Amino acid sequence: MKVLMFGWEFPPHISGGLGTACFSMTEALVKQGTDILFVIPNRQKDEKDNGTKILGANEVKINLQTSITKEFHKHVSFIEVNSRLVPYIGVEDYYNIVNRSFSEKEQIVENSFRCFDFQGGYKENLMDEVEKYAITAETIARENDFDVIHAHDWLTYKAGIVAKKVSGKPLVVHVHATEFDRSGQVVNPTVFNIEKEGMAMADKIITVSNYTKKIVVEKYLQDASKVITVHNGIDENTKPVERIPNAWNKKIVTFLGRVTFQKGPDYFIEAAEKVLKKDKNIIFVLAGSGDMLNRMIALVGKKRISKNFFFTGFLKGKQVEEMFQRSDVYVMPSVSEPFGISPLEAMREGVPTIISKQSGVSEVVSYAIKVDFWDVDAMADAIYALTHYPAMSDMIKKNASLELKKINWDKAAKEIINVYNYALTSK
Repeated sequence: MKVLMFGWEFPPHISGGLGTACFSMTEALVKQGTDILFVIPNRQKDEKDNGTKILGANEVKINLQTSITKEFHKHVSFIEVNSRLVPYIGVEDYYNIVNRSFSEKEQIVENSFRCFDFQGGYKENLMDEVEKYAITAETIARENDFDVIHAHDWLTYKAGIVAKKVSGKPLVVHVHATEFDRSGQVVNPTVFNIEKEGMAMADKIITVSNYTKKIVVEKYLQDASKVITVHNGIDENTKPVERIPNAWNKKIVTFLGRVTFQKGPDYFIEAAEKVLKKDKNIIFVLAGSGDMLNRMIALVGKKRISKNFFFTGFLKGKQVEEMFQRSDVYVMPSVSEPFGISPLEAMREGVPTIISKQSGVSEVVSYAIKVDFWDVDAMADAIYALTHYPAMSDMIKKNASLELKKINWDKAAKEIINVYNYALTSK
């Protein structure tokens, strides 16, 4: 089976769990005979090789005459191009897109080709890049042979819709997170509408948990029969679990993730304060970056616990592995977590974990302590217990290691292939 897959990041250039999940997922799909063309906005040619063919939207030459004039109405008329797009395609081209017509003076020369520039990532021009990515998808869909389209998260849904309209092939959208996870109840209406349109246009929807499926059905009004849960997996650890001693000779409790509302870093700090009132010989580490970082640094200062608190900034790859190897407890206090791969990564490194009940990963693990994200007393009690009662910590680590053997990407890949087949037969 040939799959045209639209993603937004791919290792080593990642900003969170999405890129990591896409890498392991595609690797498992390739092992099972799936031929994947994985499109990212900005290919830098140092992407990790797992058998997946990587194509950068920045490498695709767009026929402006075709894409912007003759075919734009038919296939990509839903794309809203705003004024922030001007610096990236030129004022003249932008004028033509907005007005959908050309004067003789403004007519672009036939067979005029151009590659769009993409920065990739999640910068201030993100919405512009989403629009350009969708325009590029038209050419990609015309020039490649595939059986099914697979679009990851809202950033690629418009591209997936364009590819479907151009090719007539079924579209599968993969919901790794929703705007309700990222922003709570005060959602960005533009993002919400893109998500809703992508789900409505999809032949099948994959959610990473039943927790997320419930949101898709209730908040986005999708038919439950169209939505299929496929839990993420974790790559097996092929080497012995290692520990890295720390200079303080103290227990280390770690938060690792984006420092945003969704991830609940403030609840982690509240729990840390309660633990430190009982035992000041514990180090707390908040690893990550995000829009709440400065506020969290200020909160630690306000609570006068900075001597026991460290901020590492964003970690990736080997740095993440080494952070877990230094940790005695891992905490994921997310307010709303569609899945959450980081607890599985911690468990793989032999670190007992505390996870939010409001997470998808809680559906697949039993040997982790589960607390409500807002219950900082329960969170603090769990941290204290795991740092003071070795028998409890050892029991959780031993059983978690066995449990991980059942949570793998090969299983997830088989389920995803089944979704492809359902989408093909429903066309």
